[in-house]
Amino acid sequence: MPYIPHTEQDIQKILKALGASKVEEVLSQLPASLRLTKALDLPAGLSEQELAAHLRELGSRNTTVQDYSSFLGAGAYNHYIPAIVDSVISRSEFFTSYTPYQPELSQGTLQAIFEYQTLVCQLTGMDVANASLYDGATAVAEAALMARRITGKQGIVLSSALHPEYRETVKTYLVGTGDQLSEVMYCTETGVTLPGAVEAAISDSTACVIVQHPNFFGCLEDVQAVAEVVHRKKALLVIVVNEAISLGLLKPPGETGCDIVVGENQSFGNPLSYGGPYLGFMATKDEFIRQMPGRLIGQTVDRDGKRAFCLTFATREQHIRRERATSNICTNHGLCALAAAVHMVGLGSQGLKKLASLNLSKAEYLKKKLSEAGAQLAFSAPTFNEFTIKVNKDPGQVLNNLLGKKIIGGLGLKRFYPALDRHILVTATEMNSKAEMDALAEAIKGA
Repeated sequence: MPYIPHTEQDIQKILKALGASKVEEVLSQLPASLRLTKALDLPAGLSEQELAAHLRELGSRNTTVQDYSSFLGAGAYNHYIPAIVDSVISRSEFFTSYTPYQPELSQGTLQAIFEYQTLVCQLTGMDVANASLYDGATAVAEAALMARRITGKQGIVLSSALHPEYRETVKTYLVGTGDQLSEVMYCTETGVTLPGAVEAAISDSTACVIVQHPNFFGCLEDVQAVAEVVHRKKALLVIVVNEAISLGLLKPPGETGCDIVVGENQSFGNPLSYGGPYLGFMATKDEFIRQMPGRLIGQTVDRDGKRAFCLTFATREQHIRRERATSNICTNHGLCALAAAVHMVGLGSQGLKKLASLNLSKAEYLKKKLSEAGAQLAFSAPTFNEFTIKVNKDPGQVLNNLLGKKIIGGLGLKRFYPALDRHILVTATEMNSKAEMDALAEAIKGA
């Protein structure tokens, strides 16, 4: 049946109110060049059974990490998702990403988000975290805007070892703002952002410096040294965490002197899903709480003295005066945040540490095997579960050859960094078996 809400009687009432005799008179105001003058070329409708079969056929054309061994990361990581995650997030009470507009009526939803915020604070070592953001890239852009509001300055310094797509997102957000955007080149030997280079890039108008840790090449930055330089120059330090599992081993950013921590939490409880939806996070110091974008859930007591949860801050332009709003972000990724919270709680602090250690050991084993196979490690800095190698042949050819062996070999870096035209970013997680890593090394021999 056609899903058209208006009956013929409804249409006649509308036309009468408009003073028109037929629909064409109303549509005549549209430019002829924009009017569709022929019927849409659409296939015939399908029954539910036929549609299900059609979708299965389309899905079978995809290549997934269940079909191939994957060493691809660069901001989207293949981790095991425990069964408890889907069990909880599939409950009908939670099965929405949206915070209700009468939030205090949804105590379960608010508590889930509150627990997620608490876990993010524990992970990052920061005082306060918001309810979530869209993804890692937009979280970085929101952090840049937040730093501008806090400092009243308009200079943003980005490390060139920050994820290239994150850098592009920041640039897009800042179009038309008059901000001074600059980049600090990474060290070509170590692969990290040198404190001296950061210091040289900061001016009196710099609001913040944005550094990723571990960075895009997988290298571990000296966050504490960078923080000392940034604060000495009266700017804020934003740390970006692309691979949240790394926080199971690395010192929390809050303990290294950073002011704002943002990043991507997809690694906890959220599948690859061909790039989304993902889960951006943001955490900061108490003193900056009123400049945070998005929503913040708080714990209080009701009139009977019982524990209750409430929407403490919602500084979006739909809720408060536009000139006082910190963001126009419309919702939060509540379901993705719940999945991450369930995964984190299921792991516990010791489980997370073991998982992070396993990722590190897998990557170190793969480094060794690839080096023995003839690949060179591109940078000397230590890494977590991701690292960059240099091969002798064109990386595109190498990666295509690997696909023929059912191996997704990593990410060629030439399109992001033209100077790295023989380089591949490789990732190893708990999902990669010894046999898979040995097969990758064998396949890459001579490359």
